[in-house]
Amino acid sequence: MSRRERDRRIVALAVPALGTLAVEPLYLLVDTAIVGRLGTVPLAGLAVASTVLTTLITVCNFLAYGTTARVAFLWGRGDHRGGATVAAQGLWLAAAIGLVLVVAVGLGGRWLARLVGGEGAVLEVATTYLRISALGIPLVLVALVGNGYLRGVSDTRTPLLVVVVANAMNLMLEVVLVYGFDLGVAGSAWGTVVAQLLAAVWFLVLVGRRVASEGVAVSPVRSEIVRLLVAGRHLLMRTAALLGTLALATSTAARVGAATLAGHQIALQVHTFLALVLDSLAIPGQILVATALGAGEVDEARGVSRRLVRLGVVIGASVGLGVVVTSWALPHAFSGDPAVVDRATPALVLVGLAQVPAAIAFVLDGVLIGSSDFRFLKWNMLAGLVVFLPFALAVLRWHRLGIAGIWTGIVVWMLFRAAVNGARFRGHVWTAAAST
Repeated sequence: MSRRERDRRIVALAVPALGTLAVEPLYLLVDTAIVGRLGTVPLAGLAVASTVLTTLITVCNFLAYGTTARVAFLWGRGDHRGGATVAAQGLWLAAAIGLVLVVAVGLGGRWLARLVGGEGAVLEVATTYLRISALGIPLVLVALVGNGYLRGVSDTRTPLLVVVVANAMNLMLEVVLVYGFDLGVAGSAWGTVVAQLLAAVWFLVLVGRRVASEGVAVSPVRSEIVRLLVAGRHLLMRTAALLGTLALATSTAARVGAATLAGHQIALQVHTFLALVLDSLAIPGQILVATALGAGEVDEARGVSRRLVRLGVVIGASVGLGVVVTSWALPHAFSGDPAVVDRATPALVLVGLAQVPAAIAFVLDGVLIGSSDFRFLKWNMLAGLVVFLPFALAVLRWHRLGIAGIWTGIVVWMLFRAAVNGARFRGHVWTAAAST
């Protein structure tokens, strides 16, 4: 495949993927904007509840990643029927996990909210939101599988349409339920659940048509469910290590002082936003690499991966330079406190410096997910947590290291992940992982 054709395919997949990644967080953003006008207590309760829900959904992302990699690999082989079978099994798994989580969050919502830090009136609000939102968890998991399947067949445009329409419905319903019917936080939760129902049904119809057209039996197939569960086990540990590293960084900042924590939050949110841009290249990596390996085209898998890394470096350098140049001004958009601005500025410089290694790490994460090299990705992320740990301990011991010490650790963490992913990519083991 020529470079021009590769670039065309990458852009065709990456642009809608970026849109989907940007729109998906809007559920909670809309909730935050609407509930925030109800007062401080409702907003604090939502913060507690959203922390629980976001964590649970994040650890279930393997339903999308595992489905994408497996379906794309089978499509590369020309086995469309096998890809449809994977989708059906993913839906069974989503339903099973979703029902367990409905019961766990529905019955244990109060305990989970208290565990995160909810107390008094805030605890009551968080519990209400969680018990209603529990009904939407299986719907979100179904959407993850549907999104994963459509990505696997190289369709990133349809998921974007689904999430845009669902979020628009969420906004309209919440305005009506919260303000029109005066249902407060409960209205916000019900609006989100209905929007999630729309997205889940839409994905079910889209996937169901494909499954039916291939004549695939919808009964459970143990081998495919086990394969997804194995991938899920590795990806769950990887996600836990990722969240653990970021939580450790935030916890460390909190122990240094309120201004340091606020400055760290600004830097972290900018870094998280930029990660969406870089992750939009990781998704084509998953799809194109899995498809090429399924077709037995190892050279093509390497070629498209190298091109993605080069594009990632260019984008990472560009956005990183932009952050460094504007690091003195960006904090003023988030805070008027001179102490917060003073701490956020050097952190943002380090955020900018982290973007090139982050681009390499993220893109190669996508490549290795596409090759189903999940075990390696798990150990790389766990090792990264160990690499970051001394920086956190040093800042806790010597508070004067402050936010610069924390974000130096994050830059080193990114450099480590990029280097180890790069070493794996230069070898040959990853190209055979999908077929094992």
